[in-house]
This record gives sequence, C-alpha cells and structure tokens, in this order.
Amino acid sequence: MHKAGAIILILFMFISVNLAAQQGGDEPDIETDWDVYHTDLYVRGDQLFVISLGTVFPTIFINNGSFIDPKFTPPVGGTGSLAYNYYLGPRLFIGGEISGQFIHTLGGNTLFIIPLGLRVGTQFIAGRFEFPLYLSVGMNWHRYGNFTYYGLYAKAAAAAYFRATSEWSFGLSSSWSWYPQWTKDKQYNVDGNFADIMLTARYHF
Repeated sequence: MHKAGAIILILFMFISVNLAAQQGGDEPDIETDWDVYHTDLYVRGDQLFVISLGTVFPTIFINNGSFIDPKFTPPVGGTGSLAYNYYLGPRLFIGGEISGQFIHTLGGNTLFIIPLGLRVGTQFIAGRFEFPLYLSVGMNWHRYGNFTYYGLYAKAAAAAYFRATSEWSFGLSSSWSWYPQWTKDKQYNVDGNFADIMLTARYHF
C-alpha cells in the first residue's frame, strides 16, 4: 500500500508540473523594443503637436496679371508655428495651425502676417523616416505700417522627419503660401506668394 501511494503521489506531481509548463507556454512574449517597426505606425485617434521655427522669403507678387517687385531683401525674416494633427487612419490626418511671420523691407519697414487655419494631409513611412504632405486653408491678418488687412490664405507643404523615439520626431518642413489682398478696387488687388523652410519637432501621443 505504501508503494502504491508513493507511485500515485509521484504521478500526480508529474502531471501537475506538465500542466503548469503547458499553461506558461501559451502566454505570448511581450515585445517592448522600439527598434521593431511596422509600416502602419498610426491608428485612428493618434495625435501629435508640431513646433516649427525657420525663415520665410517672398517669391512672386502679381497685380492685375503683372509681376511686381515686392522690394524685400534677404535675409527677409522669420516664421514660427504651432500645429495639431489628428489621425483618421495610418495615412490620413486633419488638424489646425497658427503661425506668425515678420518680413523686413528695403524701406526699413516690417510686414507682419498671422495665419490661422485648418489642415488636411497624408503621410508616407519608410522605417524611421516619415514624409507628410498637407494642405492648409484659413484666415490671416496682415499689418504693414499703418495698413491692416484681413483675408484668406492657402498653403501647400511637405516635410521629412526622423522618428527618434516613440514620442518625438525631428526634421525639416517647407511650404508655399498664397496670401491674396483683394480690395473693392480691383486695380489694387495683389496676390502675394511666400516660401519658407523650418526646423520642426513633433510630439506624438
């Protein structure tokens, strides 16, 4: 009887150890290494803030179909912006932006522009590199000397970022902005175009 009890006890312990090992083997390994990437880094609901600083310069100014000299001299001024993006999926985002620009003229004056608008864009990803493209449209305020103007603006932009960590990416962005000044007298209408290049940081959350 003692031998039979010992054999039963040994079998019970053997079966218990095997069951515990099988249950432990069913648990998936948890991967926490940020070096593992997927093509679709973003899902619906992902958000980020964008902080940018750089320089801005005039390109083309048109009055009634004729090109005019804007009389700016490089280096012409600076620009900075804050933006917010909300991802609808891995490739599509919407958001908003506010920025400020100051541009010096040959006459010693300064043009100030404050755009406030909405943006929509797409993004391409290659490893740690991300390449967003977006369009913005909204309202802006101009001030030059005693002249103040409130009107529309539109912008097309592209950027390249390196995803340094899960929370931060850094890179360069460049945009082309259109600032029309339309008045009651069409002969004074001016379509101003500006380009910029900026250093940019994005915070992902």
